[in-house]
Amino acid sequence: MTPQELRALCLSFNAAVEDFPFNAETSVFKVLGKMFALSTLDARPLTVNLKCDPEDALRLRREHEGLVVPGWHMNKRHWNTVSAGDLPDRFVRELVEDSYDLVVAGLPRAERLKLDRA
Repeated sequence: MTPQELRALCLSFNAAVEDFPFNAETSVFKVLGKMFALSTLDARPLTVNLKCDPEDALRLRREHEGLVVPGWHMNKRHWNTVSAGDLPDRFVRELVEDSYDLVVAGLPRAERLKLDRA
């Protein structure tokens, strides 16, 4: 997956926006103010921090050793750093979708309903 493909994927979700709260190089993708992906898109190798169910996070780290690791500068229980350029695009897309879905599921009901109508 290229940086452009990763950005387009993250922005394809309902109400997703790109923000730069940390520095000009680090893209933070949010839905209704909540982060679901974080990446320095011009870094090599291309990695992305994604939210993950804690049990799935551990399983993914075991199954993809070295390519899925505990989230860098994140809560290691809930976030993974994924080598987006070294894993199949379809797999990375699924992980990004899962991250978005987890964040949306954690939103208050009224905000989730707004997303359904958008």
